[in-house]
Amino acid sequence: MARRPGRPRASAGPDTGRGTAQDILDAAAALFCTVGYTSTSTYAIAERAGVRQASIYHHFAGKHAILLELLLGTVRPSLANVDALAGGDAPIPARLWALCHADVTLLCAGRDNLGALYLLPEVADDRFAEFRRLHADLRTGYERLVAGFPGVAPEEAPDLAALVLGLVESVILLRRGEPALRAQDVAPRVADAVQRILGLPHERIAEVRAQGLALGAGLPASG
Repeated sequence: MARRPGRPRASAGPDTGRGTAQDILDAAAALFCTVGYTSTSTYAIAERAGVRQASIYHHFAGKHAILLELLLGTVRPSLANVDALAGGDAPIPARLWALCHADVTLLCAGRDNLGALYLLPEVADDRFAEFRRLHADLRTGYERLVAGFPGVAPEEAPDLAALVLGLVESVILLRRGEPALRAQDVAPRVADAVQRILGLPHERIAEVRAQGLALGAGLPASG
């Protein structure tokens, strides 16, 4: 990619100096999130990006390939954070707090609410299987941390991890109603709420938050 992808990817207009492929992605992101995927043509993407329509097919196999790249760009940074938090001596609650905080921050980043693309019915198509696989890997990363959380029984981990990831990704719908939603306002609250859901005593929240913030500062992708 022309730049480090984010969750979600930031957008810009044509002639950004970041390369034609990135300008196409940025234009498509803006259109998919406003007009919708089905209603967006490659001609409209090219026009917004300031390129010829033929240029799209030089870089991408078609509109579905653009959507796939946008979707992958929302989940790859989170997987990098999961890998970074997989080891080390930091307590599990602090690692999970850092992951939740970073993910919400990434979901709030950028002009376009690319997380909303998860809700498109087209994502169930086989052409987007790679995205679904990576998103399942992300859920597994959450599950491993939840399974190691103090007091969580092994048989509870899958359902609790699904609940945790669902809470984190609820910011996608929040952004729909509040486009100006700020990560600094919502991310710590979501990360704190996850700790409470998993049974961390209230008096320990501030301690875990401080540890999580310190861990988050060293993550490869944090918005």
